[in-house]
Amino acid sequence: MGEAESASAGQAAPVLPVPAVPPASNGASAAGFGRWVATGASVLAAVSTAALVLAWNGQQRVKLLEAELVKRQQDSGAQAAEARLLAVQAQEGARDTAARLALLDARVAESTMQRTQIEDLIQSLARSRDENALADVEAAVRVAMQQSAITGSVEPLVAVLRQADERLARYKEPRLERVRRAVLADLQKARAAGAADLPLLSLRLDEVIRLVDDLPLLAAVDRRPGARQAAAPRRGVAASAPASGSDASPAGWSLRWQGMLDAVWDEVRALVRVTRIDMPEAMLVAPEQAFFLRENLKLRLLNARLALLSRQFDIAQSDLRDAQSALERYFDRGSRRVGSALEAVRQVAAQARTVTVPRPEATLAAIATAAAGR
Repeated sequence: MGEAESASAGQAAPVLPVPAVPPASNGASAAGFGRWVATGASVLAAVSTAALVLAWNGQQRVKLLEAELVKRQQDSGAQAAEARLLAVQAQEGARDTAARLALLDARVAESTMQRTQIEDLIQSLARSRDENALADVEAAVRVAMQQSAITGSVEPLVAVLRQADERLARYKEPRLERVRRAVLADLQKARAAGAADLPLLSLRLDEVIRLVDDLPLLAAVDRRPGARQAAAPRRGVAASAPASGSDASPAGWSLRWQGMLDAVWDEVRALVRVTRIDMPEAMLVAPEQAFFLRENLKLRLLNARLALLSRQFDIAQSDLRDAQSALERYFDRGSRRVGSALEAVRQVAAQARTVTVPRPEATLAAIATAAAGR
């Protein structure tokens, strides 16, 4: 490459024309020719030197360029290898990122679905609070109707309707106000029905049955113990009068005789008793028959109790009439216990009647209307 540049430089050097020397003056022309030759040689040498310098500089530059090119080629190869490695890593990173994005998309979709379900649930809860209240009230009313039908008492229905009214009063919803008015109407009807409270009537009959063994009979000898209790002090005085009269004066003897006569009279009065008998058969009850009389009265009361629990009010009324008749005929109505037993039997007989428990139709209809959204 240097030779080519030098050849081109040699070709490019200018060729100086040799001036024509006039033949007239040979010496002067020879001296001038020599000067021109010297000048041309020096110029040629300068030009050649310049060409050589330029050629050397060009060759050095070419070497530097070759070294720089090799270095850059090596750097380019290293960068290319690094770029390939980075490309592989970027590809792997892109795959990981794509997988993570897919996983994140799946989780986001799942979270979105869960959020939607939660929002639907919250809306459903907010929307169905009144519906749940209506459903609870309806279920409670139906259970109370079954209990009232089984027990024959209106108390379960009254209690449930009262609780439903208190619960609906806490809600400030216009559509529930109609249901509350229907509940109040059915509550007034149930209270006005006045159905018999069978558990309470059964408890009263149990109390009368426990009192039967302690009720005094008309035929009992010790029916009126007040006379004996009043005669006891007089006998005590008669017994103490002889001991106190130490003297034999007529007054002392008179007191002793008076005491003895009073004691004899009291004994006679205890042996003979005059009583008005309105029911002679009650006085003819022997002591052995008193046990069977009491047991028969207990059986009547027990039959009446079973008839009440089974809601056979006709049978219960018949047994209660027989029990009341036995109490009035064979037992002492002047006794406080007999009076309380008779009063309890009369109350049970007055309340033991067939009463139809009203159905809360207005409440059920209002609940159905409110649930339908009308």
